[in-house]
Amino acid sequence: MSMLVFLEHHGDELLKGSLGVLSKAVALGSADVAGVVMGFGVRPLAEQAAKCGAVKVYVADDARLEAPLPQPRVDVLARLIREKGIETVLFGNSVLAADVAAGLAARLEAGLNWDLADLVRQDDRFVGKRPALQDSVHVDVGWKSEPRIALFRSGSFDPVETGGSADTEDVTVALEDFSTSARMVDQAHEEGEGPSIEDAAVIVAGGRGLGGPENFTLVEELAKALGGAVGATRAVVDAGWYPYSTQVGQTGKTVSPKLYIACGISGAIQHKVGMQSSGVIVAINKDPNAPIFEFSDLGVVGDVHEVVPKLTELVKARKGS
Repeated sequence: MSMLVFLEHHGDELLKGSLGVLSKAVALGSADVAGVVMGFGVRPLAEQAAKCGAVKVYVADDARLEAPLPQPRVDVLARLIREKGIETVLFGNSVLAADVAAGLAARLEAGLNWDLADLVRQDDRFVGKRPALQDSVHVDVGWKSEPRIALFRSGSFDPVETGGSADTEDVTVALEDFSTSARMVDQAHEEGEGPSIEDAAVIVAGGRGLGGPENFTLVEELAKALGGAVGATRAVVDAGWYPYSTQVGQTGKTVSPKLYIACGISGAIQHKVGMQSSGVIVAINKDPNAPIFEFSDLGVVGDVHEVVPKLTELVKARKGS
């Protein structure tokens, strides 16, 4: 079965989520897994895709694709899929990828399954696994026709480098008139230190139990000491304590770090679904009956204002900083 993975990039790096989906495609056992990179000056990115198992990388390198707009990418993908007879197209979730996947499904009159957590092969067909009922169950979803289009939720798969090389093939960029109507006049980049919460191996997250926005310095210092990123709950970002880009949960981002430290977070189901796949979950809360202790690997019953600074000091001492 021919499979194509949409490889999104920021700057000169392919996104971890895209590479994770590529690794999953390779693990499914298909001998015909390709990636597609689109933008301007993106040819060097093909090598990154090859390391994660792509046997071929299609490259659409054109100045008209420099801005991260969806419709030009839909044009390129639709033509490529038709010409190559591609049967399955996979996307890692992002704002751009979701727009492109939806536009592609409409253009090709193809089936789109979104928010998938996994994809398995059963006999000669693919079956998607989609969380439902607040992630308490997984339902099986499928496709009635080809091409199949799948959009995976963030953090579903980790990239696995297999080495090797890939053939590259230039893709002709021919855009529809309506696809060139939109112009990007400005693009803001969030300023911050350390990794993003999607890529971080360690996340220290804060909830309403911190008491106020000024106390987020506690989780920031701990995250910095651990070389991690800062996350937040929906209640916190809705209150204006921390940026929405850091929200973890059902209506925020899904993360799967190796270590997740929840500070002053009760553990409502909406937050749980965004971080439950973390490797190790540590909860710090003064309420011994907080729901988060039910699914954490290590629980500390105590005041975050006392526990977190001491933990930060211990981490710094261990690292000799």
